[in-house]
Amino acid sequence: MNIQPLTAIAPIDDWDVFKKDGDQFLNTAVGAFEKKKKAFNPESIYNLTAMAIEKFVMAFLMCRGDLAENHTMQDLMFALERHLGKQPELAEKLQYMDSFQEICDPIEYTIKTPTQDDLSTMLEIGKYVQTLLEPITKEITQ
Repeated sequence: MNIQPLTAIAPIDDWDVFKKDGDQFLNTAVGAFEKKKKAFNPESIYNLTAMAIEKFVMAFLMCRGDLAENHTMQDLMFALERHLGKQPELAEKLQYMDSFQEICDPIEYTIKTPTQDDLSTMLEIGKYVQTLLEPITKEITQ
C-alpha cells in the first residue's frame, strides 16, 4: 500500500464542517437514546448514528485529500483502509451497522428495526469511530 507522507497531502476544503456535523449527529443520537426521547424512534437513532460515522470518515478522508466511492459502511471502510491499512475490528463494527439497512436494490431491500441493545452497540460504534479518527485528523491538519 502506497501511503502519501503528510507533507504531500492537500486537504479538501470544509473537512472540518463534516467533523462538526458528525459530532452533532452523534451527540443528538446519544442524547435521544439516553433521555428516551419519544420524538426519536429506533430507526432515527440508527440513522443519526450512521450519518455521524459517515461524517467522521468523510472528514478524515477529506483531510487526506481523498473521497469514498460511495457511502455505504463497506465503501467507507474500503476508503479508510487505503490510508490506515487493514482495520479488522472497525470493519466488523461497520459491517454490523450495514446489516440493518440493505437498500441499494430497489426491489429487494431490507430494513431491520434495531432493538435497544442494538442501539447501545451502534452508539458505541459511533464513539469508537470518533475516537479512532479524531487524533489522526488533528495530526494531519497540524
